Amino acid sequence: MRIQHSVLAVIVALSGCASTAPAPATAPTAQSAEINPAGDIPDDTVFVTYRAPDGAYEVKVPEGWARTDQSTGASFTDKLNSVRIETKASTAAPTESSIRAEVPGAQDAVVDTVRRSGGTAVRIVYRADSAPDPVTGKVVRDEVERYEFYSTGTEAILTLSGPVGADNVDPWRTVSESFAWKR
Repeated sequence: MRIQHSVLAVIVALSGCASTAPAPATAPTAQSAEINPAGDIPDDTVFVTYRAPDGAYEVKVPEGWARTDQSTGASFTDKLNSVRIETKASTAAPTESSIRAEVPGAQDAVVDTVRRSGGTAVRIVYRADSAPDPVTGKVVRDEVERYEFYSTGTEAILTLSGPVGADNVDPWRTVSESFAWKR
């Protein structure tokens, strides 16, 4: 028993002699990656041009997003965001009042006329529930920006949506500014 106490005393004594010098300095680390809220489209997103099969228009969309072709256009999705472009025949250009009457929930939305590279458009900004997730059934509240462009009997409807609170101002501006009629 006496030997065990002696060994213990030596260990305690040696640990008391341990160096109290500060730890060596570490090299500076790179800034941590930006943490984005759900649905935030990264600032370094690359955009590619989508051209309608009939050549009527083109628009830039985020590269790598899943495309679904529709009879009236196409939609592009990635996680919680979507870009949808569709056309329809129309005898007159949309107006702020025609949009308020046509779009569900538009009565309480912001509706204005804006100038984009592709021409004048009526823009409506509102909130809506997303479609339920096919796996979880979860529904997300989306911020929606819808642009309605018009040219010679055709209306192009560009709809951008992503979760409320996501910072998608710059990507949505890139997409809406890129719309252009091609015929």
